[in-house]
Amino acid sequence: MLRLEPRAAPSPWMAWLSPVFAVLLTLVCGFVLFLAVGKDPLASLAVFFLQPLSSLHGWSEVGVKMAPLLMISVGLALCFRANVFNIGAEGQFVVGAIAAGALILYFDNDTNGGFWLMTLALLAGIAGGMFWAAITAWLRDRFHANEILVSLMLVYVAQLLLSYLVHGVLMDPDGFGFPQSRLFSDGFLFPSILPGTRLHPGILIALAAALAGWLYLSRSFSGFRLQVGGMAPLAARYAGFSSRASLWLAMLVSGGLAGLAGACEIIGPIGQLTPSISPGYGFAAIIVAFVGRLHPLGVVFSSFIMALLYIGGELSQSRLGMPSAITGIFQGILLFALLACDVLIHNRVRWRK
Repeated sequence: MLRLEPRAAPSPWMAWLSPVFAVLLTLVCGFVLFLAVGKDPLASLAVFFLQPLSSLHGWSEVGVKMAPLLMISVGLALCFRANVFNIGAEGQFVVGAIAAGALILYFDNDTNGGFWLMTLALLAGIAGGMFWAAITAWLRDRFHANEILVSLMLVYVAQLLLSYLVHGVLMDPDGFGFPQSRLFSDGFLFPSILPGTRLHPGILIALAAALAGWLYLSRSFSGFRLQVGGMAPLAARYAGFSSRASLWLAMLVSGGLAGLAGACEIIGPIGQLTPSISPGYGFAAIIVAFVGRLHPLGVVFSSFIMALLYIGGELSQSRLGMPSAITGIFQGILLFALLACDVLIHNRVRWRK
């Protein structure tokens, strides 16, 4: 029978190449999937992975999807390195969007917006995400509640809160009863950084967040303490590092970045509050963080791949007649391929009678 035996010294190079192998395995599984549903596999894969990158407009749309994924995954990478499993970034994203949108709607009648009010809206989004993450951190710190369950359940609370607001106090009075806020004025919206596209400065903010996360982990003593607390809690306790401080820091940074992503999304491509401001960025960012090896710069590559899956899934629906679940299918294949590669990197397959 086949057995897995731990390797004495797993290759560090293979650990970093594992995401590349996972992407290649995803392509192979996609080939089989399209063949099974009666589509031309090569043409379908070209539509899914090459068509979005065939024009400047396609690259810009990938950048639009990449911005929130990158911001959220940088925060999750810090969280997971601290051994704090924040699964509720989707809820923090939503609450950040609510906070930024409510502030914009409050000032939109009296002012024309501008740089300072837009910055204030972004700060409101950060504060909203941090507040929602602080609930999980407080329950974990005070009552030893499981942060996985608490943060996950708060996602649904946030989504219901958004639905309640856009059906009520934040509903557009001239919107014919549709559950959405009124459109934000141009002064409260991000300008396009590429003429004729929807690419907005959020992508620059996301790249800056990734760079700041790398500098924090690799060049600061606080980042060193956070990583030691995640890898060796007993050693961190012996050295006098506070696990409570690491918990609060990781959760607040992660929640703040998720809230910032929500604020950028409504100030950028959406331009208003709607019940469905996120197609699941908070959950997809978990896959992005692990494909990027929990490294703030590694997630730049993985967030690009995940954004490509989103755009490719939309194109396959319109041009190939595939169901809307195709994006989630490829996300799941990518995650399982990564897990399989990691298992084989740390273990070898042996045949025993």
